[in-house]
Amino acid sequence: MKRRNRIFPLVIAFLFFLPFAGQAQDDLFDMLEEVEPAKQEKVTATFKTTRVINAHSIETVKGKTMDVRISHRFGNIYSTRNDNDGPDSFFGFDNVADVRLAVEYGITDEVMIGLGRSQMNNLIDGFVKWRFYDQTTDNKRPLSLAFVGNMVINPSKTFAFYSGVKESLYKPSAANGFEPAYGSAKMFFHRLGYTAQLIIARKFSPGVSIELLPTYVHRNFVKDPSDENSIFALGLAGRFKVSKRVAIISDFFYVFSPYRYNQKGPVDFHMPISIGVEIETGGHVFHIDVSNARGIVANNFLIESPDSWEYAEIKLGFNISRVFNVGKRLKKAKEVTEG
Repeated sequence: MKRRNRIFPLVIAFLFFLPFAGQAQDDLFDMLEEVEPAKQEKVTATFKTTRVINAHSIETVKGKTMDVRISHRFGNIYSTRNDNDGPDSFFGFDNVADVRLAVEYGITDEVMIGLGRSQMNNLIDGFVKWRFYDQTTDNKRPLSLAFVGNMVINPSKTFAFYSGVKESLYKPSAANGFEPAYGSAKMFFHRLGYTAQLIIARKFSPGVSIELLPTYVHRNFVKDPSDENSIFALGLAGRFKVSKRVAIISDFFYVFSPYRYNQKGPVDFHMPISIGVEIETGGHVFHIDVSNARGIVANNFLIESPDSWEYAEIKLGFNISRVFNVGKRLKKAKEVTEG
């Protein structure tokens, strides 16, 4: 009987303090959760496709995925200094400034390659893009970084490529002893050009992304001796989301070229500025844009840009992107669909 009397107070005390013990345990777990650092995850979808308008975006094609792209730019919608533009050219629809067809492939999620052909200057371009640094959700990595390197070749006929250059320099004749100054090897390398570009991007919020693009362009041959073989440019591009599937996109490049900017040469050059609307429809991403730039690749629009927003010389253009799964990724997609 005495033993029962001893145990009974202990049971009452245990039952009384049990809720406090549970509360203390909960407080301890809460403290541990507060101390536990946030997970470091990569920021995704800074931009929706691999291009803004003219500019490359920070994005790459996913590994084992192929992206088929069609880019088209019509003639000037209007011009205050050229009567041939406007209604006479059906507001640019009768003319074509440039068309580019391209196929791009993701080797890995960070590395992609591409091959394209542009109507302007008949350029055939190949490039590689490597996204080597990713912004993270905890902001320990506040930026994403990528590098783009490309090479182009101009396969135009010799007389067209060297238009404006003395024939004796490239064409065999009695005057040069049938040995022009430009031999076959030199004439081939004259046709090559290169671009190197660093992309520095940040996604500030789900709806706002900005990137800077320091760019270097080199051409092995220029027709005018006062023109620069190598030029530098700085690009700025942005994406501003307005709804689930629609965003405003824009890009601009400032070209550091005395020959162009100071109008020292015979060319008329204006900084390329583009603005457009991005629409996502299933597997397609569709861009509608207006721009004063004629070319679509940097080797064209950073070298030749004679039209100006000041004179209302803007062109309607569009980009269509269609992504296809290839190899193992295609097999996985089929298994998910069938399963």
